[in-house]
Amino acid sequence: MDPVISRTIGQFQVKWPVIRVDQSYGNLPEFQAGLRSGQLDMAICPLGVVDSGAELDFTRILPGRNVVAARSRHPLFKKKSVTSNDLLRYPWISPLPGSPLLADIHSILLSIGMSEVNVRYSGGSLMSVLNYIEETDALTVLPQSVLFTFRNTGKFKTVPMKIPQPERSLGILRLKEAPVLPASDKLAKFIIAAFDDLRAVILRHENAVIWSA
Repeated sequence: MDPVISRTIGQFQVKWPVIRVDQSYGNLPEFQAGLRSGQLDMAICPLGVVDSGAELDFTRILPGRNVVAARSRHPLFKKKSVTSNDLLRYPWISPLPGSPLLADIHSILLSIGMSEVNVRYSGGSLMSVLNYIEETDALTVLPQSVLFTFRNTGKFKTVPMKIPQPERSLGILRLKEAPVLPASDKLAKFIIAAFDDLRAVILRHENAVIWSA
């Protein structure tokens, strides 16, 4: 989600240039510890069936929605409809270890009766994955909002294939009893409003696509 979040922070600072934002990276346990210790004002992260913690508050800003991503000139886009067998004819890119997308790929495989795919590349950052996709016919799973962010480049497209969706949402995690900081509160409200708009645009796009079962 980094390209979506960093773009939103940039838009926020155009409006409030005097507010400094320090962004770091981590996983849920690190975010929880940082919030409890006061080192973090908020964390933007996906959360599913795992409890955020009694002293933490999670505000959902975007439902979890994945898509199969490929380069725009991929042979799959020449087909009238895409089947699960079509997805197995091409190499795949595996997400970073620890990424929720790794479990999502396994869920997709189980749904089509397979235990593994031909993984040709793994462990790269988002930009390295996109650069690799642009040069090959490899496929991968990405959050729909991330791929949507790059739609204007014309380099990548969503394979119109229905896949199992994760039971999680992206949201803002904050400490319930933390004092309200005006700058942090402004940023949180700005992110919530920006993602409300993004969700509406993505929904219109999704409804315009004819999805293969």
